[in-house]
Amino acid sequence: MSQASVSALDEAHCWHPFTQHAHLGAPERERLVLVEGEGPLLRDSEGREYIDGNSSIWTNLHGHRHPRIDTAIRAQLECVAHTSFLGFTNPPAAQLAAELVALWPAGTLTRVFFSDDGSTAIEVALKMAAQFWQLTGQKQRQKFVAFDQAYHGDTLGAASLGGVAAFHAHDGGWRAPATHLKSIAELEALDPREIAAVVLEPLIQGAAGMRLWPRGMLAALRAWCDAHGVLLIADEVMTGFGRTGTMFACEQENVVPDLVALAKGLTGGYLPLAATLATERIFSAFLGGPERTLYYGHSYTGNQLGCAAALANLAIFRDERVLEQLAGKIVQLSELLAPLRAHPAVSEVRQLGFIAGIELRADTGGDVCFAARRHGLLTRPIRDTVVLMPPYCIADAQLARAVAALAAAINEVCAST
Repeated sequence: MSQASVSALDEAHCWHPFTQHAHLGAPERERLVLVEGEGPLLRDSEGREYIDGNSSIWTNLHGHRHPRIDTAIRAQLECVAHTSFLGFTNPPAAQLAAELVALWPAGTLTRVFFSDDGSTAIEVALKMAAQFWQLTGQKQRQKFVAFDQAYHGDTLGAASLGGVAAFHAHDGGWRAPATHLKSIAELEALDPREIAAVVLEPLIQGAAGMRLWPRGMLAALRAWCDAHGVLLIADEVMTGFGRTGTMFACEQENVVPDLVALAKGLTGGYLPLAATLATERIFSAFLGGPERTLYYGHSYTGNQLGCAAALANLAIFRDERVLEQLAGKIVQLSELLAPLRAHPAVSEVRQLGFIAGIELRADTGGDVCFAARRHGLLTRPIRDTVVLMPPYCIADAQLARAVAALAAAINEVCAST
């Protein structure tokens, strides 16, 4: 199909997420039709090539068309694409659950509940926590605590935890009750006997504009939860699978949560799949009669294709020494970003691992990202913060090109404003 025909169909029928359609496809903001990818690169229908600067919304780890993941999915197709996980099982799901558990200290997180995406991974964690306290005789623990500027997804429960006003200002008040704090110190004003769980994006808040938590905050929160018998839910949807430089962000402060939500990079950015890991203590509370069942699930829970891709993803980490290779690229990214820290149009540059947020002094993030297209870089802003989070396979020269594209785009936009 031609670019024009795809664009026409899209304009007539598609509704894009987080997109203002009144401006989509305007002459100065061409509607890109992406048709091909290889490694850290994407190509559009006109043959133009771009660096995938935000890993296709923070999901792609090892690049597009990685032969190992491609092969794993094709091999699974020779068997079966999907069967029910409601009381049945399948080899890739069972194996993946075991491998995910093995990534955490022995005897800590022992159970895996599969779902579809980050929002649902958080949603099931909330349901598990709420029902756990009911089943263990502490029904007064009904409150959830989250933090200002947090983002945990867009389903009702997950969105209720969100602290970014732009994401829920127009929801008509349809939110589950949650308390939002600006700092861990504010926990002292709450009655911990009423709290079911505290939910946190460990080390860094993504949709807040890649804002870093103070070092030690996560460990202090774990200590507070332990002291008061409160469950800790870690949202590692963005930070999981190497983004912060370790497999999971929690590792950097030696913290093991009671529940952890995983998604995005779980399949290497190939297919929708999420996992919520829980302790044996939580799982055991649900054993017994029908009234103790966790009544929650999805049609595609434990999907074989997704699990096959995830297993290949984890094998790549092991066999290609991904975290070792990534360490040098994290240093290189920091060095490349250094000149931008002094740029008059840049308010702050924030980096954690292979995640960078370039905050602009003016609300020109969208304009900068569109300008960056002309220099061969695709990414999206979070309001006035431009995100750079490429696939791990990006070559040194490509990473330098990506930062140079951002610098050129900032110069162009800021010179005209």
